[in-house]
Amino acid sequence: MGLETRRIGEKILGLRQLIKQPFQPIMRARRAAEATRSLHPRTCPMCGYRGYFDAYGRPPRLDAMCRSCFSLERHRLFWLWFRDNSDKLLEPVVHFAPEKIFVSRFREALADYRTSDPMMADVDLRLDLEQLDLPDDSVGTVICNHVLEHVDDTKAMAEIYRVLKPGGLAILSVPIVEGWESTYEVDGITSEHDRELHFGQYDHVRYFGRDFRDRLRNAGFSIEEVTAEGPAVIEYGLQRGEKVFLCSK
Repeated sequence: MGLETRRIGEKILGLRQLIKQPFQPIMRARRAAEATRSLHPRTCPMCGYRGYFDAYGRPPRLDAMCRSCFSLERHRLFWLWFRDNSDKLLEPVVHFAPEKIFVSRFREALADYRTSDPMMADVDLRLDLEQLDLPDDSVGTVICNHVLEHVDDTKAMAEIYRVLKPGGLAILSVPIVEGWESTYEVDGITSEHDRELHFGQYDHVRYFGRDFRDRLRNAGFSIEEVTAEGPAVIEYGLQRGEKVFLCSK
């Protein structure tokens, strides 16, 4: 091959690369969209929507968020249990860090229902979960979803147990890695970036392991578990193996 022929070939190859470059971001976007597209129509037990759900989270979880009411997997798992077991909730009910998707539904279903958060607007109570300004044995049911990973969980569990009536129920859920024997928490991790890297969210201080159950029992609770499993995972877009813990005093 002559020198001139090689030069022409190199120019053609260079032109091809230049032509491809403007399309690379488009191709990356297409691949990302394909990787997170819905797999199958689902049913939302909260709003009745039937259709495709959207990916949500970081990293994205497929079929996680209802397109109608924006419920996530843990909301739907809780609701599936609640709609068949609402009679098990003793009143008054106190809901910590109340998810908006639940509040109006609970106010309609429960006669004595109160919301609580030290920072949120439009709540009934402003209580510190680590030091509750409530009398002993005064609450029938505590609802506390994805809160204990934000606070001193030992203090919070002890306070929840203290204020519950005998026979009362604490309904709890947390991010948990069942493959880990022990909860992962590291002193000195304080920056938002490092907390997101280590614990999955900028304001989390731990990732619970299987010993979450031991922590609950050490606080005095008896435990039952509601698990996302079987055909319900497919029908309602639940996260396989996710748990709601029913903790009795």
